[in-house]
Amino acid sequence: MPRGMETGVLTVAAVRKPTGAKITKVLFHEREQIFTLPSRSSTARALARQLRAALDKKVPIKATLDPRRGLVRRIDAPTERELRKFERLRISLEKPQKTVRVNVKTIDPITFNIVGRYLKFPIFKLCKKVIPTYKTAKKIFDYCAKQSCHLPGPPNITPCIPFQYVIDGCYARAHKMRKIIEEKYGYCCEKVFSFANQNNDDLAVQANKWGGCCVFWWYHVAPLVRVRIKIFGIKLELALVIDPSMFDKPVLLSTWLAAQENTACASNAKVSIYSIQPGSAYWPTNFAGTTFGTDPNYVSTDATCIAYKNLTTC
Repeated sequence: MPRGMETGVLTVAAVRKPTGAKITKVLFHEREQIFTLPSRSSTARALARQLRAALDKKVPIKATLDPRRGLVRRIDAPTERELRKFERLRISLEKPQKTVRVNVKTIDPITFNIVGRYLKFPIFKLCKKVIPTYKTAKKIFDYCAKQSCHLPGPPNITPCIPFQYVIDGCYARAHKMRKIIEEKYGYCCEKVFSFANQNNDDLAVQANKWGGCCVFWWYHVAPLVRVRIKIFGIKLELALVIDPSMFDKPVLLSTWLAAQENTACASNAKVSIYSIQPGSAYWPTNFAGTTFGTDPNYVSTDATCIAYKNLTTC
């Protein structure tokens, strides 16, 4: 395989070509990155037919991708052995939480991030051991960030977490951090998913920590933690996101969502919906963002971390 290419068994989430657009966008459930088809019209048409057929029949395909250029290079049928392995890892999340339409520009950060007042997801009732202070949340964030593959010296965990590769792999990074938060520190950890799945929406961020280039996704996921704080004598429980690929500290959920609408990178940068799922949720299994897969034994998580450990963003 040519250098920089990757191949894998994937399922097609959507094939999008808005009216008047020159390129066709291809979205896979197992990749957050947005891919397009080659510029040669005959090749693009042939690939588009294969992808749409797989989408209509809801069957997996074997895709050869060029992540650096964001291109789909080739589509093949998986072997029976590859399909069996793929199906063994397809464990669905039971009873996913609701999705919520959101207009990030109208969010009131004073109220939006308060658990129990604005954020009333039933999943919060299943775990009550929330993080007692922001200082503790920052300690957890710093520990997760130190496991980054780009840092010298051995990490405390194996494999390392490829925070430096912002283009893809959020699902694996989030799951590895979930394990740290729950097993090392013993606190509740949910996952927050954001989606650009309406109209021609894309998620767009500027990777300021990793070279400053713009990165585009159709979904993103990170651990969400609940943290107790006290403001003017009032005790509150806030929703904070742990995402060292984007930030240097835990940030409010509203801040995390807003960062994905960087219109300097794309005029159509917009979060369509978001949802807060249990920590076991791994990646979406439909374009609507209402069903999810899991990775209970961290098999896909570790494989992705290993595959991306030497890659960079910009």
